[in-house]
Amino acid sequence: MLNKKDQRVRRSRQTRARIAKQRVVRLSIFRTNLHIYASVISDDGARVLASASTAEADVRKELAGKGGNVAAAVLIGKRIAEKAKAAGVEKVAFDRAGFAYHGRVKALADAAREAGLQF
Repeated sequence: MLNKKDQRVRRSRQTRARIAKQRVVRLSIFRTNLHIYASVISDDGARVLASASTAEADVRKELAGKGGNVAAAVLIGKRIAEKAKAAGVEKVAFDRAGFAYHGRVKALADAAREAGLQF
């Protein structure tokens, strides 16, 4: 019997395998109750090209410590899109790491799309 975390990890492996076959840069996210993290990872999976999270000091000041809500996810979506563009990345594959495309995950994805990232 798989627990909740194992089920999520299993789903994430399937997604990562599909993205790896496409040989494209991926936008990978991870969320906890307190924070949300986003990374743009190279197509070979060797390098992180850009990253943003609610754990960063300047973001924490802006959010007044509340990193586990939709507003925080929107801010991180915009930041990761700006950083990805600065690194020369326009198109990515969205890797939700087995998390449901709902709430904070959806808010981050929508914000990144609005800021000009294509996926």
